[in-house]
Amino acid sequence: MDPPPPSDTPTVEMLKADIDSGRTGDKNSVYDPGLASLGADDEAAGTPASPFQVALARLSERTLRWSKGARPVGATHHKDEGFPVLFVSFIAAVAVVFAFGIWLVRGG
Repeated sequence: MDPPPPSDTPTVEMLKADIDSGRTGDKNSVYDPGLASLGADDEAAGTPASPFQVALARLSERTLRWSKGARPVGATHHKDEGFPVLFVSFIAAVAVVFAFGIWLVRGG
C-alpha cells in the first residue's frame, strides 16, 4: 500500500493511510478495513479534526514517535526476557500443595 502524498491540508484519511502503509511502525503495510473510519467519532460529535491537528498527528506518528530509536518500547516487544522463573515457581508450588492435599486425604 502506498503512503499518501504530502499535502498542505492533510485529512484524517491521510493519517489512516500512513498507518495502513506501515509508515508509523504500528503494523505491516496492508489495508485495514475498519467499521468506523478514523475520526468518525470526532465528526459525529461535531468537532472534526482540523488540518493542523491532523498534520501534527501525522508528524508525531511518523517522526517524533521513533526519534529515540526504531524499536518500540514496552515489555510485550522484548522477546529476550529469559526463563519465566516466577511462573514456573508458582506452578511447582501449586503442584506441591496439591500433592500434599492428596497425601493428607489418603490418610498420610
